Amino acid sequence: MIRFAAMLLAAGLAVSPLAAGALEKAEWPSRIIRIIVPFGAGSTPDSAARLLADKLEPKLGQRVIVENKAGASGNLGTDAVAKAEPDGYTLGLSIVGPLAINPLLFPTMPYDPARDLTPISVLGGQPNVLVVNNDVPAKSVEDLLALLRRDPERYNFASIGNGSLSHLAMEAILIKAGAKVTHVPFPGSPAALTSLIRGDVQMAVLAAGNVMPHVEDGRIRALAVSLAERSPLIPSLPTLKESGIEGVEADAWVGLIGPAGLPEPIVARLVEAVKAAVADPDMAAKLRAQYIAPRGSTPAEFRALLADERARWEPVIRRNGIRMGQ
Repeated sequence: MIRFAAMLLAAGLAVSPLAAGALEKAEWPSRIIRIIVPFGAGSTPDSAARLLADKLEPKLGQRVIVENKAGASGNLGTDAVAKAEPDGYTLGLSIVGPLAINPLLFPTMPYDPARDLTPISVLGGQPNVLVVNNDVPAKSVEDLLALLRRDPERYNFASIGNGSLSHLAMEAILIKAGAKVTHVPFPGSPAALTSLIRGDVQMAVLAAGNVMPHVEDGRIRALAVSLAERSPLIPSLPTLKESGIEGVEADAWVGLIGPAGLPEPIVARLVEAVKAAVADPDMAAKLRAQYIAPRGSTPAEFRALLADERARWEPVIRRNGIRMGQ
């Protein structure tokens, strides 16, 4: 009898991990889910992730926590997602840099976005805005370009870092305009905005959520949004295209990702949950308050967006010889 019980115990131990694994997949989620944000607390991705986490919890029936893992222009936290188990318990909320631009900038990358990550859904997009210091005598993009062509050495522009979307967007505008202006990178939006307001730099392309409060206060002037169409959140501002600059679109979107190999049923449930979350009136209002237009995309739409971003920024990076990590 004892020997028979021992045999049953041994057999149970042999199959229990497989059985537990199958049960866990069938009942996903059965424990805490974490969303890794590859930027610091208070950043736009961090704020969006916390809004999303609050809405996902009741929809998924489990706690959803946000973990900040900043560093290496977003590569550090995004790599943590890429190397996580594809079980649906480690996700990420990232932006265009770590998912599309950084592989064009860094000579080596710890992950391959196309191979090592699963695009799940884009939560929403935020327009970037071309802004100038109040002392710049330009009331439109056309006025500004005329100034830059006439006296380029007199002006410079701020960005939130070398190779950032704000840097590339301004360089793309200058390429289209046939002008060259000195680039002054800063470690983030607060420092860039302080310099712009003070007049140390004369212009920048920065996320609407960061600049519009200062525009509304009259401290800086907004000239255009860098989107294909006018933003419903800032409808009075023309697009760059309307202002004579074709093909420069810099959408500061945020998207939910997971590691490669994430099971399709989990992806499908997450897409459904994200779409429901961004359609929720409370979350939608909070996103719009940050100038983020709620979206909610399919994985296929997300993958197409990433391909478009790589194709858009690669020529700008190559033409200007922009490199990181050297």
